[in-house]
Amino acid sequence: MPKRALITGITGQDGSYLAELLLEKGYEVHGIIRRSSSINTQRISHIFQDPHESNRRLILHYGDLSDSSGVNQLMKTIHPDEVYNLGAQSHVRVSFDMPEYTANVVALGTLRLLDAIRESGLKTKFYQASSSEMFGRALEAPQRETTPFCPCSPYGTAKVFSYWTTVNYRESYRIFACNGILFNHESPRRGLTFVTRKITWGLANILAGRQSKIYLGNLDTKRDWGYAKEYVEAMWRMLQQDEPDDYVVATGESHSVREFLEEAFSYQGLDWKAYVEVDSRYFRPNEVDLLLGDSSKAKRKLGWAPKTTFTELVRLMVDADMAAVKGIVSPADVAGIKG
Repeated sequence: MPKRALITGITGQDGSYLAELLLEKGYEVHGIIRRSSSINTQRISHIFQDPHESNRRLILHYGDLSDSSGVNQLMKTIHPDEVYNLGAQSHVRVSFDMPEYTANVVALGTLRLLDAIRESGLKTKFYQASSSEMFGRALEAPQRETTPFCPCSPYGTAKVFSYWTTVNYRESYRIFACNGILFNHESPRRGLTFVTRKITWGLANILAGRQSKIYLGNLDTKRDWGYAKEYVEAMWRMLQQDEPDDYVVATGESHSVREFLEEAFSYQGLDWKAYVEVDSRYFRPNEVDLLLGDSSKAKRKLGWAPKTTFTELVRLMVDADMAAVKGIVSPADVAGIKG
């Protein structure tokens, strides 16, 4: 019998890459999707369209992390060997506008999943998608597993709740539960409202003559940006260990939004200053200036290390969005691009 995995947030960037990885490894993959009046499965639709036999092992279920009874029922029905909790309202700026909803899905959603595992009695391994935003205005750089949390947004605060809930259920109920503290990770499947994708998608449309400007917030904020496709392998490796633990996953390099712009536009021979305007609407009420991760523990214990450089990441995103705008591939979040 193949291993059975349950992924919340399977239609997101990370969920789609993780689903592909687990299918390649022979898993039966179950995903939770929310009922919506619009189609929201673009990032995984190419899996269903692929006639390969392994893709028949992807099964989707309607559900919502705000629904305790639904979460409990799915756990009892699916009996997963592994649960990857990637579901969230994951946009930091939006969390200031929707703090209650963010807390309900991100914080209490994690609690509902862990309690469903506890009640079911299943020997399920649990992965919690923790975030570098928990460090916020960090007290040290680089940030590692022992760095104190200092969140600066409702999203970061909710993730801190989820982190400690995961630790509590691990210690109180002996559940195999891990926190993956992932720093910013991008790809051609990143949502169009996130700054990196706003840049690459905007650049592609500027080159195609479809728009003239990109409007952004703070250009000086610095992030540790890696490639999402590589980061999901770290998630999987955490659940293959003999003992559960918590890990930082990062590149160990930090670059500003301004540097991202420079890299993307210079790649196409353009000066970004002629096409970008700062708009105060995109500033956060409480800004995080610098995030920089130390993933030496993940390298030592998981054998994981990033492979894609910052320049390579920017360029692969630009190439993907240019192909989408030109109609070479589907523009729906460039879902089918596997690079």
